[in-house]
Formats: sequence, structure tokens, C-alpha cells
Amino acid sequence: MEARRATQTERRRFLSSGSPLLGGPLAAEAGAEDPAVATATYDANGDVYRIPTEEDRRPHPLRDLQSLVPEPDSERQVDDWGRSERIYHLMEPVLNFYYRYWFRVEVEGIERIPATSGALLASNHSGALPPDAPMIMQAIRNEHSSPRPLYMLGEHWFKCYPGVGLFTNKIGLVSAHPANAHRLLHDERRLVLVFPEGQKGTRKLFWQRYKLRRFGRGGFVKTAIRAGVPIIPVAVIGAEEAMPIFAHVPLLQRLTGLIYFPINHVFPHFGLFAAGMYMPAKFKIRFLEPVHFERYGPDAADDVAFVQQAADDIRARIQIALNEMLRERTSVWFG
Repeated sequence: MEARRATQTERRRFLSSGSPLLGGPLAAEAGAEDPAVATATYDANGDVYRIPTEEDRRPHPLRDLQSLVPEPDSERQVDDWGRSERIYHLMEPVLNFYYRYWFRVEVEGIERIPATSGALLASNHSGALPPDAPMIMQAIRNEHSSPRPLYMLGEHWFKCYPGVGLFTNKIGLVSAHPANAHRLLHDERRLVLVFPEGQKGTRKLFWQRYKLRRFGRGGFVKTAIRAGVPIIPVAVIGAEEAMPIFAHVPLLQRLTGLIYFPINHVFPHFGLFAAGMYMPAKFKIRFLEPVHFERYGPDAADDVAFVQQAADDIRARIQIALNEMLRERTSVWFG
């Protein structure tokens, strides 16, 4: 009885050394000669104010957690990220209406999207309440030989607006955090869409259309390198004319708490109804050649100059594609 109680006490006080989170059995128990690779255990009675020693600072390698992430289950209605397949199916007729009949989307290079492995899609961003993200999502859904869910990395402010944050989360919006992106790309091998221009892209006025803003400090490149996935540049035209911005009103922006207060053909005079009142501009989406980083290794993510150069190169590729698509376009409304 005493032995049984002692065993139960040990289980309560210590995380089992056989736990997959700790990389399996202790290396010392497995016969390892180097004690530096042994996994540390948690001492519940230890002194939390004790100064760490050199032994404490030695790295303890953990098992790659990718094997612990379950495979996607098609039977689940809501996944770990809050994306709801049921809500998506309810919204799909509306999305397809815009995709097929309102914007009449044309797609090029859809075969460059991988059918199973992870990939980071980087696209230009434009238009108040930009419709480019759902149209890219529908392009993969409707045109790809192996349709897959597309997760979109969005700004944290989306979560602050009642209703908007909940709805966007249900169709695949995930907060733009490196840990979230790494799990989606590396552990779950998902498709992830990012807009490196950020808010700067959606704030552009009509006369600034299709002139890409700076792609930040290349955080999306670091994410792709560390996750071991390619970056697929995406060029989209049509969104700038579908929801143009003619001016900004900084005073009303401060009073309303919005990230910007645009003036265009439907806002602010139509209020919330402006969210669906897009102009019927012809959309064209071009998926460019993937950019791979395997030969550089994961340490390249810490090279600031390399990351910035890679981000600038991807931005240049998208800008060149946009310029070419605009030269080929004969009409904003008919293509």
C-alpha cells in the first residue's frame, strides 16, 4: 500500500520521463554516456530563486512535435484554429457568387500550389474591406485538383471588433504570430496566406493602386525558412477597383476607433451595408513560381541581410507580374 501511494505521489509531482513531450525515456536510462542529453525533470520542492548553474543552461533537445499533431480529420466541423466547415459551407454560395459572377475571377498557375505539403502564399493587398483574400481562397477551392483549406494570417485588431473577429475566425483567419504560422506550416503542413504589406496595403488611395508598399522586415521570409516551406508569390488585380479609397478622414478615424476611415463610393453613406457593395471589377489571380530556401538551412532565418534581400526579391516579382497583368488588361470591368 505504501509503495502504491509513493508511486502515485511521484506521478503527481513529476512529469513522466516517458512522456512524448520530453522526447521519450531519459537518455541516462537508455544507456547514454553523455549526461548532457538527459532530459531534466521538474522539482516541485526546488528553490525557485536559485541561481542557474552551467548544468542548468545546457540545452535539452526535445522531440520534433510534428509526429504528435493529429492528421486532419474531415469529420470534424471545427478544427483547432476555430475554422468551422459548417459556417464555411453556409458562406460558400455567397463567396462563389462573387467569384464566378461578380468578379469573374481568372486564375493562372494554380498548379504551383502543392497538393499535400505546406506552403506560404504571399500576395499584394488592396482595397477597403479587401476582397482579395476570399477570392484567393475560392480559387484554390474551385480550381485546384486537390482543394484544400487556406488559412489567412491577419492583424490582431480583427479580434477586437464584435462579430467581425468571430466570423473571420470561422472561415480561416488566424492571428499573425510566428508560433501560429510555424505550427500551421511545419507541423500541420497547411496552406497559409499572408499579406506582407499589412495595413499599408489596404490604406492606399486610388491613385496609388498597384504600387506595392514595403514588405516590412521580412518576417514572412523568416517564417518560411524556419518552417521549411516554399513561398509562393501571388499577384492580384481587380481589388483596387472593386473597393477603391478616394480619401481618408483622420478625425473620424480617431472618433470611431477604426484603423482608418475611408471615403469611397459606398462608405460612409451606406454604413455597414458597404461591406458587400463591391464594384464588379474583373479579377485576375496569378500564382508565380515558388521560392525555395532548403539549400540555405534554418540558420538563414537569423541573417538579417539575407532575409531582407529575399523579401525585396519577392516584392519585385509580384510588382513585375502586376505591371505585366495591367499592360495586358484592356478593360477594368471586362478584362
